[in-house]
Amino acid sequence: GTCPKTAIFRPGSTYHCPMMHADHDACYKALQARDARFDGCFFIGVASTGIYCRPVCRVKVPKQVNCRFFGHAAQAEAAGFRPCMRCRPELAPHSLIWSTQDATHTLALQAAHLLDTCWQDGTSADAKVSMTALATRLGVSDRHLRRIFEAHLGVSPLQYLQTRRLLCAKQLLTDSYLSMQDIAATSGFASVRRFNAAFVAHYRFNPTQLRRAGRDQAAPSSGTPSGRQIFANTFASQPIKLAYRPPYDVQAMLDFSQRRQISAMESVAAHAYPNSILRTFSINFGGKTHAGWLRATFDTPRALVLLHVSDSLHPALPAVLARVRSALDLDADPQAIDAVLGTAFPNSAGLRVPGSLDGFEVAVRAIVGQQVTVAAGRTLTQRVVDTFGAPIATPWPELTRLFPTPHTLAQAPPSALGELGITRQRQTALITLSQAVASGQLNLNTPVHALETIEQLKAFPGIGDWTAHYIAMRALRWPDAFPAGDVALHNALGIRDEKNPARAAQAASQAWRPWRSYAVLRAWHRSLSNQ
Repeated sequence: GTCPKTAIFRPGSTYHCPMMHADHDACYKALQARDARFDGCFFIGVASTGIYCRPVCRVKVPKQVNCRFFGHAAQAEAAGFRPCMRCRPELAPHSLIWSTQDATHTLALQAAHLLDTCWQDGTSADAKVSMTALATRLGVSDRHLRRIFEAHLGVSPLQYLQTRRLLCAKQLLTDSYLSMQDIAATSGFASVRRFNAAFVAHYRFNPTQLRRAGRDQAAPSSGTPSGRQIFANTFASQPIKLAYRPPYDVQAMLDFSQRRQISAMESVAAHAYPNSILRTFSINFGGKTHAGWLRATFDTPRALVLLHVSDSLHPALPAVLARVRSALDLDADPQAIDAVLGTAFPNSAGLRVPGSLDGFEVAVRAIVGQQVTVAAGRTLTQRVVDTFGAPIATPWPELTRLFPTPHTLAQAPPSALGELGITRQRQTALITLSQAVASGQLNLNTPVHALETIEQLKAFPGIGDWTAHYIAMRALRWPDAFPAGDVALHNALGIRDEKNPARAAQAASQAWRPWRSYAVLRAWHRSLSNQ
């Protein structure tokens, strides 16, 4: 049959498709090695069992003749396979992030991204997503969108969406203690009845059976009250698992965050929590604001992040998990990136681009940090949080505030910002940005077109090319962002004394496309390492 272009296997720098017979041997070798570098790049359906797995599954490797290879989970489920209960395909890093192929393939990935966000942000709780509205947002016809989606992803848009929702529900059933009604709603189903029917139809057992199995595993052997009470009391010790593809330079990520750490709202690698990031956090989900805390701990031997989330954020878990994946860049493909950047920046394949839990927060930090050192930008941002951040209770006495909301800063008097040491030009930029985000005019968390958002940002007073590209790199997750005027970048590239260093940086960067954001991070890291 027709081979979906996203079903790619990456031996080295060459792109292949596991649906093609010639590459079955290569996929099977990765499966035999349980190579985590290919986790999420493809899935294996086992014809003899009807189960599909990740390449890292620890069960006995099936015979090659029984293996079918798929580019993503929706393809495997459309072919009639059920997810493995041991390796849990819902934990795999995502692969539909960035396309280096043709424009129609990019359009298909944009549609997939929008299908994800329509339920991850709580705006849709029904499987009947309007493809007409989706096509209009992407600027194409409904028929054209359906055709290219199926051609490139191998499944219909609703098949893709249904798989993502069911896998999300499966993770919540296993790793959280939400009620069935809450799981159905947060996974994007209009009712528990529809959720149960879809779950049974796809997985051939009902959600209660999966939850009961999880409770049995979590329950102590003796001295227990009711199962419901056990379930509630063990929440603090039950982390949500998020996988990534190694290598991952955990220390570099922690160092980056620690240099920019804002007291009262975040704590990085505290003594009691090594390899961890603690944060206060608020998020809008389904028209409601949920505030709480989270703790993300790197489990390097298993290529996992173990996430603990406060009960108050549980109703928004799908969105929270998506934001954490973005903030820690857990879906990056180090092999594909290093194939382009490895020559110019050797021995740095594990570096990730730090993202954000909230795009607005990154934008505020970028504006406040214009043309000052990292330390000075951190001091100014600290004053903003201390003055405008709402109080919150957490298990840690040092974390007591949330980052200010767009509505709060949109109403801030310029004089109050001036008293914090923020210049008049940046006062205007902050208030204008806050008003645009608060009104919904500007979306910094789930944008459709990064380039259009960059131009929208640059139209605001006080936001130039550097600031817009920095926001695109970290908040919009655009891998090809490039703040060409960055002085630290010029120093790292050794071009500061050029007549026009920004132009020289742009010229050098053409060889690094489409991964220039990663090139910038690698250049900054190399500069710090040489100090």
